[in-house]
Amino acid sequence: MTELFLSMKNISKRYVGVQALDAVDFEVHKGEIHCLVGENGSGKSTLIKIISGVVRPDDGSRIEIDGERFHDWHAIDAIHKGIEVIYQDLSLFPNLTVAENIALSQTIAQGHKFINWGEMRRIARKAMGRIGADLPLDELVEDIPLADQQLVAICRALTHNVRLVIMDEPTTALTRKEVEALFAVVKDLQSKGIATMFVSHKLDEVFQIAERVTILRDGEKVGTFASQELDDEKLTMLMTGKKLAYTRYTVEEQENILLEARDLSKSGNFKEISFRLHAGEILGITGLLGSGRTELALSLFGLNPAESGEVLIQGQPVKIGSVQDAVKLGIGYVPENRLVQGLIMQQSVGKNIVVTILQKLLNGLGMIDADKMEDSVARWIEELSIKVPSADSPVQTLSGGNQQRVVLAKWIATEPKILILDGPTVGIDVAAKSAIHDIIRGLAGQGMGIIVISDEIPEVFHNCNRIIVMHKGKFIAEFDTAQTTEDAIQDCINRAG
Repeated sequence: MTELFLSMKNISKRYVGVQALDAVDFEVHKGEIHCLVGENGSGKSTLIKIISGVVRPDDGSRIEIDGERFHDWHAIDAIHKGIEVIYQDLSLFPNLTVAENIALSQTIAQGHKFINWGEMRRIARKAMGRIGADLPLDELVEDIPLADQQLVAICRALTHNVRLVIMDEPTTALTRKEVEALFAVVKDLQSKGIATMFVSHKLDEVFQIAERVTILRDGEKVGTFASQELDDEKLTMLMTGKKLAYTRYTVEEQENILLEARDLSKSGNFKEISFRLHAGEILGITGLLGSGRTELALSLFGLNPAESGEVLIQGQPVKIGSVQDAVKLGIGYVPENRLVQGLIMQQSVGKNIVVTILQKLLNGLGMIDADKMEDSVARWIEELSIKVPSADSPVQTLSGGNQQRVVLAKWIATEPKILILDGPTVGIDVAAKSAIHDIIRGLAGQGMGIIVISDEIPEVFHNCNRIIVMHKGKFIAEFDTAQTTEDAIQDCINRAG
């Protein structure tokens, strides 16, 4: 093993009523690719914040860089020692150019009173050259793809004397090809002696990129392992403390067609889409980002109406021109971005759950019946096992898995016949993911027709009866999961891409 860069001993952090970290030891070697994993609430975010100097650990904690001990560790110390964090939101300025985003912090650090545009471009080009990136310097960051935005964030880190790059869930919204390109950059950083600390819920990616893996559970360190010592089952067990069973969802063939699409088209979105969804069926739609799968989902929910074609609900032609139309027809939609589209983050769990059924809660005077509301909220918190101190707790205080259950509760409360889920487990840990899958299967078992849109092949393979692959707005293949393999589905996507 290479020389030690970061050493942390007995790291603890307690907030009011919560022990976020409890006597955790953690280390990163020079040039190492080290993955940090754990369920939501395990302490990963707190550890990252302590490493980057944003949060101060409790007394008794010990931090050393290159053998030098720091009694007071602050963000400026982390920067000076070459530690850079790339958060999931990337923390870029969307209305500034690529060059400005890469070079601005370096320009400020150099104390320039006036901006030298030529110097800024030189700094940006030098950083890009270190990883072989070819980015449009004069484009606004908001106008370039997310994968390129991540490269901008990496290049920005490289303008400093970076020695450790911490990447927090960097692949959440990337295609497989973009993930491979990112991993190539990580390997390139390693060749230059720069370590990477990689945080991810996607276990296949952990095994692909990591040399060592540190596991946290409930604020404590379970252990650090060489990646070859682990497999999916062992890593899941160490993360959750229990064995999670992965079985394929099966259902007897159903005659009752809930939803039928005939030749749905919208210019630039999707073309000649036809399919049927039966009662009790879970239909998977997969494909690369930009394949048109989300646009199709939005169309079926009235947010992106098709320009031609026909939709039938239980055999009757219908018009879905708005969300109100969709809800009246018994369609619910759980969006991929729960933080922006699915929840009102500052509002309580209870208010988020009932926002879709307020009309049903009115009394004879046209006012909200408080008892009805309380009963409804309590019902869905119990049925979906939402872990929350109180129905009045702000939804932003919940873990990702529990936030997703609130979004599900919001739409299940409308008693839909058809539920469309776009990326139902994006950004949540393996245990929460398994619980969400159990909920989806249970709803299908009650006769609901469900469409799951996901780029995670294991997710659609194990939970869907049929899988349709989209590419450039068209359906290009359909698989019966009882008669195919994950590899066959992935090969189809790869060939199309």
